[in-house]
Amino acid sequence: MKEKKLTYTLEEATRLLEGYCVYQDRCHAEVEQKLRSMHMIPAAIEKITLHLLENNFLNEERYAKSFARGKYKIKKWGRRKIEKELVLKGISSYNIRTGLLEIDDESYQTNLLTLTEKKYAELGGKKSPDNRRKLFSYLLQKGYESDLIYAVLSNYGLDEN
Repeated sequence: MKEKKLTYTLEEATRLLEGYCVYQDRCHAEVEQKLRSMHMIPAAIEKITLHLLENNFLNEERYAKSFARGKYKIKKWGRRKIEKELVLKGISSYNIRTGLLEIDDESYQTNLLTLTEKKYAELGGKKSPDNRRKLFSYLLQKGYESDLIYAVLSNYGLDEN
């Protein structure tokens, strides 16, 4: 088993973080957390972060796009949940908006319908206020906008009467 090193030179830490960023897009917060876990001093953290930015290892716009695409395509998250997670990671509102542009409206609607059909079938396909509430909560938790959810539920005959 490989033993974790306790101290790193500036050069070692820089090379490790380059590999860390090449493997997967990272945001500033993740890079800083990694450097803190390596017990680097604030001056070294700043210098390494600047190096990563200058050499395009660290790019928050690219990170936001990659994050939005991944969470949307793989986990079927809605725009609201993706946006909330990016805000928690300290991504700027400009980069969040840019990242969300990676999701096209037509496939977004298709995803919402697919999730609704799947969950509706899991609930037994019965039209009841309880199933309506469960479907609504599920889709809201996935990060879809309430107006879109209401529209889809009304297509299923699950609108409030």
